[in-house]
Amino acid sequence: MNAISPVAGAFPGPAPTPMIPESAPFSPEQRAWLNGFLAGLYGGAGAAGSAAAPAPEPEEDFPWHDPALSLDERLLMAADKPQSRRYMAAMAQLDCGQCGYVCKSYAEAIASGAEGSLSLCVPGGKATQKALKALQAEAPAATAPAPTAKATGPAMVPIRVLAVHALSGEGSAKDVRNIVLDLEDSGLRYDPGDSLGLLAPNDPELVEACLRILGATGEEPVPCPDGMARPAREAFLTHLAIARPLDRTTDLLAGAAKDAKEAAMLRKLTDGEDDAEPQDADLLDLLEHFPSARPSLADLAASLPGLKPRLYSIASSPLAVPGKVELCVSVVKADRRGRVRQGVASSHLGFRAIPDLIEGEGHATPGDRERAITEIMPAYMQVSHFRLPEDPSTPVIMCGPGTGIAPFRAFLQHRAAQGIKGRTWLFFGDQRSATDYLFREEIEDWRADGTLERLSLAWSRDPGAKKTYVQDRMKESAADLWRWFQDGARFYICGDAARMAKDVDTTLREIAMKEGRMDADAARDWIVALARQNRYQRDVY
Repeated sequence: MNAISPVAGAFPGPAPTPMIPESAPFSPEQRAWLNGFLAGLYGGAGAAGSAAAPAPEPEEDFPWHDPALSLDERLLMAADKPQSRRYMAAMAQLDCGQCGYVCKSYAEAIASGAEGSLSLCVPGGKATQKALKALQAEAPAATAPAPTAKATGPAMVPIRVLAVHALSGEGSAKDVRNIVLDLEDSGLRYDPGDSLGLLAPNDPELVEACLRILGATGEEPVPCPDGMARPAREAFLTHLAIARPLDRTTDLLAGAAKDAKEAAMLRKLTDGEDDAEPQDADLLDLLEHFPSARPSLADLAASLPGLKPRLYSIASSPLAVPGKVELCVSVVKADRRGRVRQGVASSHLGFRAIPDLIEGEGHATPGDRERAITEIMPAYMQVSHFRLPEDPSTPVIMCGPGTGIAPFRAFLQHRAAQGIKGRTWLFFGDQRSATDYLFREEIEDWRADGTLERLSLAWSRDPGAKKTYVQDRMKESAADLWRWFQDGARFYICGDAARMAKDVDTTLREIAMKEGRMDADAARDWIVALARQNRYQRDVY
């Protein structure tokens, strides 16, 4: 961490006010808060009667913009703030871009009326949607900042899919794959901790089923989010999100429904009510379930969100695989309401893009390889805050069950390529040790050669064994974990935000209360302080 530097001349007298330099590893909001704190602390240090120079207008602080805090905690912190900031506190606080905004600009767009949908926050899900609706009901006429223009999205470049390798073993309940993509000539560069955004098309079979039930030929012109009109088939395949319609789509269907019961249920879906059916519906579900709801094809297309890139945590180091980037992808595939549902990007990457490479361990013949590298996907690189410490002697604790291992494989690959040993601790787990130990050979090699100092494994479905999760291993090693924190360790977590990350966060608080002898409030403040010091970093989704 860069040292705090005094700014000469900021205050007359012998005691200049220390300021956080712009090169320090803090966000603008964190730096503003710290500078304000230091100004308050040192403001009276000058000679008696000396007049301080006018302080610059401080940047606005957003203390609730912290994913380490629970939704209730964030809402409480913003309770006396303007309506747009209260909306912001209800977001998932990840600035992931999946909504087409960041948390602040999405909240301002809702407050100003520029954005009518309350269900854009993917990581926040139904909890965020309900909180936004409740806040909107409390102050429907609240004033807000001027509308913020919606982000146009990152510039994307084409990259090629090179290979797909099976990671989960035969008999696993999951289908996890190592995806290798070519970055040569793309201009894309990355560091461990960054994410790759990939724009995959919708499932062609789902597109055709939607067109059939609508009685459309697929050639009818419909509007797309970029303002262009395109044939319906092309729009549904590559421009519109039909796997996750928004509340404005269900609202449109409710208004078009000729059956009163269907209209009522669609309004429940719009409101995010728990008893509304069908839950987690795609467009085909809605069209099948509500046959009396048939708005015009153009209006239906206009209500659908634009198809957005999927972000994947990068699972490789550019030092280990120059010119390439690797991902660790769990292929989403589930039976629901009588048909198989597939993840848009995961299924495209896993088997639709290069079907010749998915047998066995993904080995390919020369002919398969030639076909494989014709698959091109638009991509962009998202630079992340998720970074290894600059000082390689800083202890690093990594918690990444399942595909959450991705950035930590990148971290360990990177350190191994540089010959850096020790002071690393990995918590990894999944269902079964025999089939779900992802990157097992590499991890055990790193453990053997000292790249990885400690390894804690947790298996929740091993035959005859007690269900064990990563947070259980953390509790078992509470005293050692606390010592690592006292030595300045950084803690990294990657994976599911709704369950695993919340459980790990709770466990960290419990460790602080037990080993640090803190009460609940102090443990919460300790977690927040870690996050503000970049010592608690989360890559959750």
